[in-house]
Amino acid sequence: MSDLDVIDPATGRVVGRVPSMTADDVTKAVDLARRAQPAWAALGVDGRHEVLRRVRREIVSRRAELRDVLVAESGKPWEDAQADLLLTLSMMAHWESNAAAACADESLSTRGVWGLGRRAAATYHPHGVVGAIGPWNFPVALTFGDAVAALHAGNTVVLKPSEVTPLSTRWVAEVFAEQARALDAPDHVLSCVTGDGATGAALVAEVDMVQFTGSVRTGRVIAHACIDRSIPCSLELGGKDPWIVLADADLDRVAAAATHYGLFNGGQVCMSAERIYVEDAVHDAFVERLAARVSTLRTVAGSGPGTTDVAPMIAPGQVDVVTAHIRDALDKGARAVTGGLPTDVVHPAPTVLVDVDHTMACMTEETFGPTIPVMRVHDVDQAVALANDSAFGLTASVWTRDLARGRAIARRINAGTVSVNDAQLHVGIGHLPMGGVGASGTGARGGMDGIRKFQQRRVVVTNRSPLGRELSWLPYGRTVSAALDRAVGLLYGR
Repeated sequence: MSDLDVIDPATGRVVGRVPSMTADDVTKAVDLARRAQPAWAALGVDGRHEVLRRVRREIVSRRAELRDVLVAESGKPWEDAQADLLLTLSMMAHWESNAAAACADESLSTRGVWGLGRRAAATYHPHGVVGAIGPWNFPVALTFGDAVAALHAGNTVVLKPSEVTPLSTRWVAEVFAEQARALDAPDHVLSCVTGDGATGAALVAEVDMVQFTGSVRTGRVIAHACIDRSIPCSLELGGKDPWIVLADADLDRVAAAATHYGLFNGGQVCMSAERIYVEDAVHDAFVERLAARVSTLRTVAGSGPGTTDVAPMIAPGQVDVVTAHIRDALDKGARAVTGGLPTDVVHPAPTVLVDVDHTMACMTEETFGPTIPVMRVHDVDQAVALANDSAFGLTASVWTRDLARGRAIARRINAGTVSVNDAQLHVGIGHLPMGGVGASGTGARGGMDGIRKFQQRRVVVTNRSPLGRELSWLPYGRTVSAALDRAVGLLYGR
C-alpha cells in the first residue's frame, strides 16, 4: 500500500497523506461493514437516530477544525468551506426528523376486483452495504452527506472520497467511529477507503448499492458495473445549467445572483450558472451590470472569513478544461468582457464571455470553472429551445417579475429542478427531491426518494377471504366461467 499526497491547490503545499488502498483492502473494509450491518439495523430507527444526532453535535462543536481541513485540502475560501459544512448539517438534521416515516410500513390500496378480501402493505429494508463515492468539489456534503440517509435506513456505508480531497471525509468517518463507540454502537458502520479510481472500482465490485457523484464518464462505467452485478445505483453526474433572463427581470438582482451562482466555489458546482440566455432588449444592460460585479472579485489566496471570493481550481488539470473552453470561444468570435485566457494555473480570472453560441464548447460542455457565458436571444421561445439543446438536465433558472409566466416557462425546460428567480438553494431543502435527467444521472437527493433509494421495498399481501376456494381456481366450470364473463362486461364495459 503506497501513500497519496494531498496538496493545497492554493499554495502547492503537501497538507496530508493517505494510503492508496488496494482491492484487498477494500474487500476487508466491506466485509467488516457487512458483518456490522445486522447489528446496526437491529438498533432500529431510534437507536440509529441517537448515534447520528451525537455525530452531528460533535461536528458542530468541532466545526472550525473540519473547516480548516476543507480549506487546506481544497483551497476553498472560508465561506465556501462553511457552505459545505452547512449543507452537510442540514442533511443530517432533515433525516433525523424524517427517517422514521420513511422506514415505517406503508399501507397500500387493494381496490379492484383482484383485491377483494385482501390487505397489502409495503415494508422497507436496507440494501446492506452502500458504497458512497464522492467528488472533490464538496468532499463532505457530497460523500458523507449522501451516506446519512443510507445510515438512517439501516445500511452500513463505506465512503470513497476523491483522491484530491480525502482528508475531510476521513475526518468525519473518524468522528463517527468515536461517537458510535461512546454509545456502544457497532464498529465499522461507517468507514473510509482512500485511493484513486482503482480503489473506487474495487468498492463497486463489493458493495450492495452504489451512490456516486462525479463525472459522466465515470458514472457510466459505474452504471455498467452495477448492471453487470444486478445491484442498484444512484448517479449525480453534473450539468450544463441554463439561466433564462427575461426583459422584465430585475437586472441588478439577476446580475448579483449570476455573479454568485456562476462563481461560487470557483464555478466548480454541478448547479453553477454555466450558460445564460438574455432577451435582446436587456442583454447589453445585463452584461454591463454583470461585468461590473465580476471585475471586483478577489482571487488571491484567503486566510479567513471575508478575505477572498473565488476559489482556486481544486483538481489538477481542471484549469486546462477552462482554458480550452475560453480559447475555443474566442477563436470562434466570442469576446471576454472580464478575464480571458488564464495566466494563473491556480486562480484563473473570473471570465464573462459574450457573443457566444452553441458552436462553442463553453455553451455545450460542462466547464466547471469560473466562466459565465452570456448569449443574446430574440425571445423566450428561442431561449427555451437553446436551454433544452443539451445532453444534460440537472437544474435551470428563469428570471422574471411575472411569477406565473416564470412557472409556465419552467415547465417547458428539460431539467430535474427549475427555479424561478432563484438557484442552487433548493438542494438544501431536505423535503425536495433533487436529481437530474439525461446525462445528469439518475436518482435523487432529498425528499422521500432520497432515502428510499437506499431501501428495498417488499410488499406483503394478506388474503382475508372467507371462501374456501377462489371462483377462478381450477377446475374450471361452465356456470362459473359464464358468470365471470358477465362480470367483465359489468365491471369494464362502461
